Amino acid sequence: MKMLVKWLVALLLPFTVTVTAVAQDYTEGKEYLRLSKPQPTSTPDKIEVVELFWYGCPHCHDLEPYIEKWLESKPDDVEFVRLPAIVGPRWEPLAKAYYTAEVLGVLDKTHTALFESIHVKKQKYTDEEQIMEFFISQGVSAEDFRNAYNSFAVSVKVNNAKQMTRRYVITGVPTVVVNGKFSTSGKFARSNAGIIKVVDYLVVQERTAGTPISPAALN
Repeated sequence: MKMLVKWLVALLLPFTVTVTAVAQDYTEGKEYLRLSKPQPTSTPDKIEVVELFWYGCPHCHDLEPYIEKWLESKPDDVEFVRLPAIVGPRWEPLAKAYYTAEVLGVLDKTHTALFESIHVKKQKYTDEEQIMEFFISQGVSAEDFRNAYNSFAVSVKVNNAKQMTRRYVITGVPTVVVNGKFSTSGKFARSNAGIIKVVDYLVVQERTAGTPISPAALN
């Protein structure tokens, strides 16, 4: 029996070492960055994961299936937030499209469909009229679309997206920010699967590190 135990230990030891090495292989400045100034999170009692994206970005489109798969087993103490990045006027109409869908409660219909329309069907959405036609194709009336697209609620959300895009100091999309402290992207994680692994690693680190910064701390 003792010989069997020793044999099992010898067999499993390399795997243990390998797993430990992989877990410790993510290095600040290499696979992820630390934000120069921590940012507030929307749910301070949870670990927040924010995906900054733009519908016009092919890399964001490619990351989406990985995000959806990750969400299927997302831990209960993690809050996931999508944030349409706005780095210039050209990005604003599609950010408004995201928040219009959110206000109308149709994101489950439009989010993937808009990505597919742009990157698979090669449709262009650069202004309100073109975006309205897409929403109509998804079963939203023109009146409901216009009311939401030009609403105060959407305007507030868009302004917040502009502000947070600047605060996160991103250099491109998709970028994923963990707990307002760390960011990673394909440039650092080297693949979409890598992004998910780095995010999981940072979530574990934050779970043992403490609570995130609260909005009140910036006042």
